[in-house]
Amino acid sequence: MQVTPKEKGSKIYDKDKNILSCIYCNSIRIHKNGRTQYDKQRYSCLDCKRRSVKTNIIYNKDFNQEKFPPNKEMDIEDLIKYRVKKFKVKQKRDFYEKIVNININIDGAIGIAHFGDPHVDDDGTDLSEIFSITNLINKTDGMFAGNLGDIQNNWIGRLARLYANQTTTAKESWMLSEHFVKSLEWLYLVGGNHDVWSGDGDPLEFIIRNSETVYSNHGVRINLKFPNKKQVRVNARHQFKGHSMWNTAHAISRAIQMGWRDHILTAGHIHVSGYQVLKDPSSGLISHALQVGSFKRMDEYATRNGLDDKNIFNCPVTIIDPKYGDDDNRLITTIFDPHEAADYLTWKRSQK
Repeated sequence: MQVTPKEKGSKIYDKDKNILSCIYCNSIRIHKNGRTQYDKQRYSCLDCKRRSVKTNIIYNKDFNQEKFPPNKEMDIEDLIKYRVKKFKVKQKRDFYEKIVNININIDGAIGIAHFGDPHVDDDGTDLSEIFSITNLINKTDGMFAGNLGDIQNNWIGRLARLYANQTTTAKESWMLSEHFVKSLEWLYLVGGNHDVWSGDGDPLEFIIRNSETVYSNHGVRINLKFPNKKQVRVNARHQFKGHSMWNTAHAISRAIQMGWRDHILTAGHIHVSGYQVLKDPSSGLISHALQVGSFKRMDEYATRNGLDDKNIFNCPVTIIDPKYGDDDNRLITTIFDPHEAADYLTWKRSQK
């Protein structure tokens, strides 16, 4: 509609005698405010103080709202600015999580104990085994720890009925989980599928909020930087893609051969154990693929489905001696029993 406004009292009308109002707040208290460089009429609102060459039209009816109700959503300009800012925040976090640099502030060899799925609240889990290892790590110089996910069963939704099949209540489960998480200064923590069920407001993230622990759902990738400038990469996930009935470490080995050039790659989730060492022929980098079992020794789900027992080790230790190169098999030594690993690490550190 071609608008040819004219003044009539305190209102402005178009040629059809419809009242013109502010495009922002719909106030009819607008007045002409000069013309643009393109010779378009500009209007100014006495209520919201904004200017525009556009107006709303209040059709010539017997009544009208003096002002439109406030918008339930942000203006499109504000929305775009917010979405751009939100993307930048998310992009920054995503870039950080690609690989997190961690400074190792002690000289000599170190060890990383990789905990498989603990399920600390399950009746089939031997808690004494878990806490004997945490005590061992705390008293062993140079020993660090990481967890590959599923700290507890965390039954939710329709699965909450499964609490009837275990003697630990939901509240007791979180008490055990918090005690387990706080028992060590973790190098990394991976949120497994059972952990992710918590949704927004992740309790695990809250528990470790004041620590140096690298935590993320599904997987973390860290780069250990030693005092002698040596760097060793650890790629820990709850699960890598792939499966083979012939090789329990297939998924992790596949990830290495498909391009992940890390020194240590490890995962849990499927409650089986497997180990494979591979070498990249172009760079000489030796990668260790570790599929870690679970602390859940008795599993009703596995029994019901006839799954065979391939849970060989649930807390292997990778001992890293930073004085060796990427192509030297002495850089990383994997020991499947944490108590023997502690003895070996103590000896290694005495040799520096």
